[in-house]
Amino acid sequence: MNLQKLILTNNACYKAGNTITPKGIMVHSTGANNPKLSRYVNPDDGLLGPNLYNNHWNQATPDGRKVCVHAFIGKLKDGSIATYQTLPWNHQGWHSGGDANNTHISFEICEDGLVDPVYLRAVFNEAVELCVHLCKLYNLNETQIICHSEGYKKGIATNHADVMHWFPKHGESMDTFRAAVKKALAASAPTPAPALLTREECQAIIQSKCNFSHPQDVWVAIETHRFADELYRRLAAAMLPIYT
Repeated sequence: MNLQKLILTNNACYKAGNTITPKGIMVHSTGANNPKLSRYVNPDDGLLGPNLYNNHWNQATPDGRKVCVHAFIGKLKDGSIATYQTLPWNHQGWHSGGDANNTHISFEICEDGLVDPVYLRAVFNEAVELCVHLCKLYNLNETQIICHSEGYKKGIATNHADVMHWFPKHGESMDTFRAAVKKALAASAPTPAPALLTREECQAIIQSKCNFSHPQDVWVAIETHRFADELYRRLAAAMLPIYT
């Protein structure tokens, strides 16, 4: 994931200053044939490129609407894919038109003409990586990820089609998206540390390997070894000046 940060501080949503405890993630897409991040994210940081029409979202009410999301995924000026964080993750976004604003982190995927499989695959993978990142930050899992259209069915968002008007054109769905997040989370999970052996388990292993006749002999041997090791180290330290 190519994660950048440019908070939309001029947006009325940011200025409202409300926060949430994230309980899920909502995936959106922009509904316009323009995959450039500069269409929405401003000012140009050298990577984005210019917005010639001043229709970005770093203003109080973009296009006259009270809208803002936590991130955008799309193309930089060089054509590569990136994610831009545009609100603090625990900030209340204005994205769903419903109760999901109070519970869900949101991001928009910049749409193209919806027919390019290469672009879809690139932003799909970027979105998976973003969700993995957010799941780790807020102890979420793939079952807590929905798109805007699923939010509508749950009664927590307005009636929008995204992203199910796009993903199925390329053999994907929110189910396959969640499966990809689940797989990536499992692959990135740390290997659990081996459980520590109890004193009795250690004693049994050493006794079986060293043929001690009595369990107490194990600890006598260990203490004897420790004593001998300490003795050797002290002797070595004492002898070192003689031979140097």
